[in-house]
Parts: sequence; C-alpha cells; structure tokens
Amino acid sequence: MSWQIRARNYDTSGSNFSLIVIALISLGGAYFGFYVGSLAEGTLLVSILMGAGIALLFILLFMSITHSTTIIVYRFTETLAEEYSWKPQEAAAASFLKWAAIILLPIVGVLILMDPSLVIAGIGPLGMGLMAGMMGAKKNENEHHPLDWRKTDKIYLYPGREIIGLNIPWYSPDLDKMMPRGVRQIYCKKGEREEVLNFFTTRLPEIDVVEEKFFL
Repeated sequence: MSWQIRARNYDTSGSNFSLIVIALISLGGAYFGFYVGSLAEGTLLVSILMGAGIALLFILLFMSITHSTTIIVYRFTETLAEEYSWKPQEAAAASFLKWAAIILLPIVGVLILMDPSLVIAGIGPLGMGLMAGMMGAKKNENEHHPLDWRKTDKIYLYPGREIIGLNIPWYSPDLDKMMPRGVRQIYCKKGEREEVLNFFTTRLPEIDVVEEKFFL
C-alpha cells in the first residue's frame, strides 16, 4: 500500500501567530512602495497600487514559508513502513529572500539618508534578510523515516481529520528504557482513512482503536 499527500504536518498555532510579524513587515514594504511611487511623481492611485502590490508580495512570500505544506510519501508492506517527506518551496523562497534583501537594502539606505522618516521602510528588506538567514541555518528538511508498524499497541483516529496515529513504543538511549508512548501520525487522502485503517486492523486484530486527539 502506498500513496502521496500534501499536508501541514506540524503544530500550526505558532505559524498562525507569526501572521502578526508578517503583517508588520508587509506594512513596512507597503510604505516603501507607496513612497517610491510618490517620488516618481505618479498619481495617488499609482502609489497606492505599488504599496499594495509590495505588501501582497511580502505576505504571499512569507506565508509560503511559515504556512508551508509538506509532500509526504508513504509505502507500507507486510513487515515495514517508510515515510519520506520534503518541502519543495523552501529552497526557492530562501534564494528569493536573500537576493531581494541584497538588492533592496542599499536602495532603502539611500532613501533613509535623504529622508530619515523612511526608517520604517527598512523593516521590509531587513525582515527578508533575517528570514533568509534563518532558513539557511535550518537543517535539511528532507526526511526519511522507516518504522516497524507491527509493534503498534494502540491506534488513534484523529476526530474530524483524515489522520491515523500509530502508538509505537520506542527505546530512549538517554533514559535507557522503553518509552510507552510514541504516536506516529499517518496522513490519509480525503475519504481513504477507513481503507488505511482496515490495513492495520486486519493485521492487528487485537489492537484497540480509539477516536482521540493526539499531538501533531
């Protein structure tokens, strides 16, 4: 049994909160675009469109990072399971952020020298540079996880979502003991959760199946 799915496979509350930071950076970019439009002696409409365009670009760009989705590939056999995942949009976004910051920072610096009140416009390129640095410092997000699903001692069904949790006890070398709880989430395609669940229940008939939330 194998399938591929795209999902946000992490705790989304932190990313949702980051929208506040994204909004502030986007406002800085919008102010910068509005001012550049006014320097070009354009109409008020042109200045507003430039500011709104830059704000929209920043929001879409940052949300492609903070609210990114992961492509997950599953392959199950009678004895083992494999999970391979990656985030294809991060490399492209990091490269764009880096070069955009390099190009915009000198321009913003010159404008600030001309008019110190434009210091707020520096939030945009500085934020882009910071995000590019943070992304460059992160480890490779390509991950490969083999697991022995036959060791499952409990199966969870996440309420209202197409997610199955396999509780597989695991050994902790730091504590030198077996840890009884270690839920591995399995993301299913819409409408296919019962089919995937049937794969486990027919092969593990004595394992309890409960509908309960678990940490994602």
